[in-house]
Amino acid sequence: MKAVAASAVSTMQILPRITLTAIAAAGLAASAGCSDRTAAMAGRIANARDSVAMLRKRSDTIATDSVRSAPIAHVPRPEVLRGLYVNRWAALGKKITQLIDLAKTTEVNTLVIDVKDDRGFVLYKSGVPLASQIGADTTRPMSPARLRAILDTMRAHQIYPIARIVVAKDPLLARAKLEWAIKRKTDLQPWLDKNGNPWLDPHQTGVWQYAADLAKEAYDLGFSEVQFDYVRFPDEKRLVSETVYPLANGRVRAEVIRDQLGILYAELHKSSMPVTIDVFGLTATDTTDMGIGQKWEKFVDRADVVLPMVYPSHFAPGTYRLRNPNAHPYATVDHALKDMKRRSAAVTGAAKIVPWYQDFTLGPPHYTAEQVRAQMKAGYDNGFQSWILWNPGSRYTVAALSPKSPSAVSVK
Repeated sequence: MKAVAASAVSTMQILPRITLTAIAAAGLAASAGCSDRTAAMAGRIANARDSVAMLRKRSDTIATDSVRSAPIAHVPRPEVLRGLYVNRWAALGKKITQLIDLAKTTEVNTLVIDVKDDRGFVLYKSGVPLASQIGADTTRPMSPARLRAILDTMRAHQIYPIARIVVAKDPLLARAKLEWAIKRKTDLQPWLDKNGNPWLDPHQTGVWQYAADLAKEAYDLGFSEVQFDYVRFPDEKRLVSETVYPLANGRVRAEVIRDQLGILYAELHKSSMPVTIDVFGLTATDTTDMGIGQKWEKFVDRADVVLPMVYPSHFAPGTYRLRNPNAHPYATVDHALKDMKRRSAAVTGAAKIVPWYQDFTLGPPHYTAEQVRAQMKAGYDNGFQSWILWNPGSRYTVAALSPKSPSAVSVK
């Protein structure tokens, strides 16, 4: 690259000299008054002009080649994946640099970065027409140069970049395309959740196509994997009695989610993209679809990796005969993972499982490194070496993380 740049500079330095030579020759021809000499000098001027044009063309080509983007090289998936969630604001601010530095020195080798969050905002200016039409990429988008720098830095240090894309919880898209929103039975107006936000109807294929289009773009930009979250219906009990679905065609919710995941899976595999999905942790224990369309046997063979959110704070009192599952992180995760192994064993082509663990406090007790590591140990004891930690503010318990192995060497 340095040689190319030097060539471009030296060529640009030559151009003025040739131009001045041609002008001087023209002046001599005019003063001579001799037709033969004038003709000869005119020929030299023409040759000089041709040389200038040729060198300018060559210079332009060199300059263009020197700034041409290098081919995207995806970071290979670690055999043992250990990651952290990075929310949109953390990615846009200084936090992303701190988390990359943390990954350089600890066992963390993966960052899951919000590319489309649960408000519908896209991280960067998108080439997907629908994202631009609804203004999904207009709220403080990350610059292309910054995105490239972040992904290049992660690649240099073998940090696996995953793009998180929220599917059904997208109030921005639901308000922009009302025909895709879940409807109330009473007046066919958008149904609103407890926070007053509309949800996308998982029956609508366009919802999943939008997610697929964003996923392909993220992959082309350099993310190695795309993780789909909120691949479900809203988790509010009143949904069943208040909503109507004209596109159901007799299908129950779990079948709808299975069908749509199948389409997404086939679409992205055309581009050799791995497909991963986040699901509720209780789905491996509950035998129903929990009212959200997530039933273990219906989705576990519709992805390459399934990531159950086994946060102890999210299990109801009495689950696994534990009065307070949140106070027993090892036992809670241990029970959940055993159920996952048992149910996956009965499904041909079941996805690999990578659990999400809790690194936040929600109710007593306060979570410290002890509680975080208890979840990890439950995973290890059940044969699950990989994990990802969730903290909504992307603030993690460093004491829970082991230092990086001396054998982990960065790729330059």
